[in-house]
Amino acid sequence: MSLRNETVTLDEARHLPRWQQPVALLICMAVAMPLSFSTWSALLNNFVIEAAHFDGSDIGWLHTVREIPGFLAILVIFLLFIMREQVLALVSLAMLGVATAITAQFPSMGGLLFVTLLSSIGFHYYETVNQSLQLQWLPKARAPQMLGKLIAIGSGATLVAYGVIVATWRAFELSYNAVYMAAGGLTLLIVIYCVFAFPKFQEPNPQRKEFVLRKRYWLYYALQFMAGARRQIFVVFAGFMMVERFGFEVHETTSLLMLTLVLNMIAAPLLGRAVHHFGERNALVIEYTGLVLVFLAYGGVYWFGWGVVLTAALYVIDHLFFALALALKTYFQKIADPGDFAPTAAVAFTINHIAAVFLPAGLGYLWLVSPGAVFGLAAMMALVSLGLALLIPRHPEPGHETIFSAPMPAPAE
Repeated sequence: MSLRNETVTLDEARHLPRWQQPVALLICMAVAMPLSFSTWSALLNNFVIEAAHFDGSDIGWLHTVREIPGFLAILVIFLLFIMREQVLALVSLAMLGVATAITAQFPSMGGLLFVTLLSSIGFHYYETVNQSLQLQWLPKARAPQMLGKLIAIGSGATLVAYGVIVATWRAFELSYNAVYMAAGGLTLLIVIYCVFAFPKFQEPNPQRKEFVLRKRYWLYYALQFMAGARRQIFVVFAGFMMVERFGFEVHETTSLLMLTLVLNMIAAPLLGRAVHHFGERNALVIEYTGLVLVFLAYGGVYWFGWGVVLTAALYVIDHLFFALALALKTYFQKIADPGDFAPTAAVAFTINHIAAVFLPAGLGYLWLVSPGAVFGLAAMMALVSLGLALLIPRHPEPGHETIFSAPMPAPAE
């Protein structure tokens, strides 16, 4: 029987079958999103070079447009006046699926900018509300482990999609249009299933539908800003470099991505447990230290002529380090007021994308002059992130958000 018109509390949801509980919905969405977004990303560099004849400057502008909806994620706060977070997440996923399905119909600069903008609205608005739902629906004591499992599930879905591409791309001479249509269509089917299979879950803490910018969250904001700036360089230029410099074909790029996904499926749950055991600060210190070394090595590919094997290895290692970003989510979960999850997720996504709006286009021009300098800049950004991570206390909580704020006194016995 369909429960789509019923509203249940989280306590009531515990008595539903496992496949209709909130965690099951998070799992379905964790599968649906990468089917479209990861397939779109995997084919993008080859598609824009072959179909639209992009150079480094063009790809920079494309990703600048892609990040505009992320910068405007704060508008999610206003959308929550007219729809629930759960509904907005599914609407956004549907938009992502549609955009992916029609991508190959627009093999020009203008057309790709349009479809990329549509796809990005779906992706970023979904990610904003999904983060809020995760923090509300997952208990603090188990959040790192469960977030690690959700990352692994998403990696598994992407692995299946990439496996199909690798196995069939050359054997059946697939077109970009066929792959994009299939990926987008599967996302839409999962969204339809979620609409009819799950009730509307009532969030335990009503979310503030207003702009929230709190002084005591300043370190979280700073870490989000640096993460967005540094991540853009990897997302935009690491894959583009392998196609432009080393001539990677679709099946080769996808095979490399499949390797990263297999490792992520193994590592993400372990990293979730590591964050729970060692704490957010130590996890982020490890991530940012590793990223400094990875980006310096990327620069060495251009400065010293290091080869394709090292470049591929760095790409895999880089992906693994990004899984530790779940520590940022659990750090905020520990210091935040429960009613701040949704509005702060929107604000954080906007902060995360401030640099993303201008960095890809600006660095696209630097790429034409010195690709190695682009990765050198990324290493400096990771170094700044490392310094910020050292300011996180071992046991963060409200009132003890940084090492400069005193912990709350223990209650009297």
